[in-house]
Amino acid sequence: MKLARRDFCKVALTIPLFAQAKVILGSGTQQKYPHFGRDENYKDFKIIEEGLKIVKIETFTRPKVGVVRIQTDDGSEGWGQISPHDAEFSTLILHKKIADDFLGEDPAHIDALVDDCIESNYKYPWTYVCRALTGLDTAIWDLYGKITNKPVVELLGGKVRAITAYGSSMRRDITPEDEASRMVALRDSKGFKAFKLRVGKKTGRDQDQWPGRTEKLVPTVRKALGDNIDLLADANSCYTPPRAIEVGRILEDNNVFFFEEPCPYWELEWTAEVTKKLNVLVAGGEQDNDLAQWRRMINMNAVDIAQPDICYIGGLTRAYRVARMAHKAGKLCIPHTSNFSMVSVFSLHMLGAIPNSKYLEYTIDGTSELANESRALYTPQLEVVDGKIMIPDGPGWGVTINNEWLESAEYQKSE
Repeated sequence: MKLARRDFCKVALTIPLFAQAKVILGSGTQQKYPHFGRDENYKDFKIIEEGLKIVKIETFTRPKVGVVRIQTDDGSEGWGQISPHDAEFSTLILHKKIADDFLGEDPAHIDALVDDCIESNYKYPWTYVCRALTGLDTAIWDLYGKITNKPVVELLGGKVRAITAYGSSMRRDITPEDEASRMVALRDSKGFKAFKLRVGKKTGRDQDQWPGRTEKLVPTVRKALGDNIDLLADANSCYTPPRAIEVGRILEDNNVFFFEEPCPYWELEWTAEVTKKLNVLVAGGEQDNDLAQWRRMINMNAVDIAQPDICYIGGLTRAYRVARMAHKAGKLCIPHTSNFSMVSVFSLHMLGAIPNSKYLEYTIDGTSELANESRALYTPQLEVVDGKIMIPDGPGWGVTINNEWLESAEYQKSE
């Protein structure tokens, strides 16, 4: 029953709010009104001592992925990643609109830097500003790790450990039988304990990918995997509330753990209506990058599970605030990480530190241009062992950007 499952989540999340992280947070000003995801108890991060200045911002960009290197006046450096997809556009925004917000500034003040960046670009909300900001935010977190010789997860108050992954299908062109077959094979070879299906049609206006596919897909995969595997379903903004509720009943009958983005994500009231009517947990938020919109979404119980994407939302600092808001409301936070780029590395570190986590999303479709480019981007690559992925334990993000990839990328700098 949904009430029981939700009650379980709330009980499980009643441990002190981000207690581990408090030991590393500074004495930021308390906010009377929530602003950029800050509540009255929020304190700015204070990871390194003040006194450095950012003097150079470099980007290395290929069509699908771009990375950022920042350098401070003492020669320290950190690496981050711009949001994948249309990386050239985000790189242009970074150098033309955002670089001046960071050059000459002290990297110790990461909360102020990311907030000031949004405010200084308030005429241009939201997506490309946030996608570009991600590169700088994540580079600063890597800088913190290199300076302190600690992985980011420890800077957040967590520890290096293995995180349970769910195998995420990106395909709607596959038959129910073939989808079930490959998931069974991955269950047996990689030890996955959970998988996500694609139901409906992306922004499909109540249509299925082909007639009857969803009705057949869900029970076919459930029967093949058995009852001990968590099953998740993603509609990618397909349904109006009445049809979403109909599909939700099918998911309930097959013991599906969550129903992701059942309605167009911008129609919060639609999603809230579905959440209220169904027993299956409703998840969403991957596309949302406005922290005030996140507050509304959580306060109105539009979703049961928050799914911020670190690369879409503007970086780790802002995604962490969403995780805090979700925790305070008794909700899980399961970030959106649907590709092999650095977003999976960033999310692993956050998941290792927040108390309201459950899974890392891990795509089981690895033949796209983005997948191939991401595999060449950094080492060591993440590996699924017994259904889990270990958080990289080196300083900062714990991975190295490959020189061969950098040499093939377009180079730009601001200083």
